[in-house]
Amino acid sequence: MTGDGTVLDRRALNRALLARQMLLRRERMPALDAVERLAGMQSQAPNPPYLGLWTRLEDFDFAEVARLMHDRRAVRMVLMRGTIHLVSVRDALAWRPHTQPLLDAWATSTVLATLPDGVGVADIAEAARPLLEEAPLSDKELRTALAERWPDVPGDLLIRAVRSGLALVQVPPRGIWGASGLARHTTVEQWLGRSVEPCAAEEMLTRYLAAFGPATVRDAQHWWGVTRLGEVMERLAPGLVTFTDEHGRVLYDLPDAPRPGPDAPAPVRYVPEFDNLTLSHADRARIVSEEHRKRIFTVNGIIRATVLVDGFVHGMWKIERKRKEATLRVELFGPVSAADRKALLEEGERLLTDAHPEATTRTVDLV
Repeated sequence: MTGDGTVLDRRALNRALLARQMLLRRERMPALDAVERLAGMQSQAPNPPYLGLWTRLEDFDFAEVARLMHDRRAVRMVLMRGTIHLVSVRDALAWRPHTQPLLDAWATSTVLATLPDGVGVADIAEAARPLLEEAPLSDKELRTALAERWPDVPGDLLIRAVRSGLALVQVPPRGIWGASGLARHTTVEQWLGRSVEPCAAEEMLTRYLAAFGPATVRDAQHWWGVTRLGEVMERLAPGLVTFTDEHGRVLYDLPDAPRPGPDAPAPVRYVPEFDNLTLSHADRARIVSEEHRKRIFTVNGIIRATVLVDGFVHGMWKIERKRKEATLRVELFGPVSAADRKALLEEGERLLTDAHPEATTRTVDLV
């Protein structure tokens, strides 16, 4: 491990993060490569990964992600922090085992204690496996089937047990841009014809640093949703470089990762809801102030779509549809320059054109 004591301030960390997240300039690469470079994309709602790729890639084709899921080259499944992510098949198989300790703890605290004597999480999960592998099922369908064996166990506990005990994937048409349908699940083994096989924890942490570094151990733990990563970081340390932040905390990074400096220009960007950009550090000051974080993180777990101005969260946005009309409503958190306002209008118009080509009327409402 090498380090020269260099202090990276908030703007330097911001520019390093934006460079790795492909938000300083759009990149030209296949969508699957981008998803891997980003260490997966949070997908609590189906559409945000499409918009996240649109804002990061040149000439992004919305149909490309749909093809990846239909061809079973990418999947949506529970991974980091126990949340649904869009990931490549390679990462799904390698990373899912590292999520199991989190799910086991969740099952112990929310399921196991309330199950009847003699009934375990593994019992319910294994009873669900043949049902899910015969055909993908919605939660309601699975509850109904399992209730025949455990009529006295609340349906939500049955579903929690299955989700914590089996590696599940959400299958199309759920997660396909422009499509609708219930969330239905099957096992990863049935869908991909392969079993999960964990990569080394060091590999996963290296991927995190490549996508989100420089970062503290606590930052990495926040992204992953597990603890005790200090031991993993120490094993990686001989091949890393270190810095400190403005509070004296040690930041770890890959030697050749981009760190463009605090003065690198950052264009305005529309970042979708639930994007990992705002979710992958314990200290989010590098991308959003605490004041603004409270506005985009809602009490019911929604992470609102954000506007970046000079690299930092400076507003929220949403698209409203009404018949053939598409309106992008942007709420800024403060004044912006005339040049940034013009850029936001132009970028917003491109977003509406590409995301909703069927609309005959498109409006950007910037306030």
